[in-house]
Amino acid sequence: MIGHLYTVVIDCPDPDELAGFYEKLLSLTRQPDTGDYVVLQNAAGSPVVAFQRVEDYRAPRWTDATRPAHMHIDVMVTNLDTAEAQVLALGATLLDGSDKPVGYRVYEDPVGHPFCLITPEGA
Repeated sequence: MIGHLYTVVIDCPDPDELAGFYEKLLSLTRQPDTGDYVVLQNAAGSPVVAFQRVEDYRAPRWTDATRPAHMHIDVMVTNLDTAEAQVLALGATLLDGSDKPVGYRVYEDPVGHPFCLITPEGA
C-alpha cells in the first residue's frame, strides 16, 4: 500500500460559490477556508471534496476531449520520498516545480491525469 484516498479536488473559477452548491447537494460542512481553496468534510470531520481557484478557468464539456474535466485526487501518504519512489515505479511522472520536501507533490499518471501525494502537513 502506498497511501489512501484523501480527497477529490475540483478546479473552478470561484471555490466559495461551487462549494456552496456541493455543501447542500452532498450534506457536507465547510472547513475554515482561504477563499482560493475550500474543503467540505463529512460528519466525522474528514475531508471529502475540495475546490481550488483556477485563473482563466474553461468549463469542461461532456465527451469533448478538447475541454476535459478539471479535477484530481489527493493521496495521503506518511513519507513523500518513499511514496514517490513507489508511484514512479508504477509509471507516474513528477511534474516540474512540484518537488517539495514536505506537504505535497504533484504527479501525472501514465496517461497524463494529475494527482497529488500529500502528507498531514500539506492537508
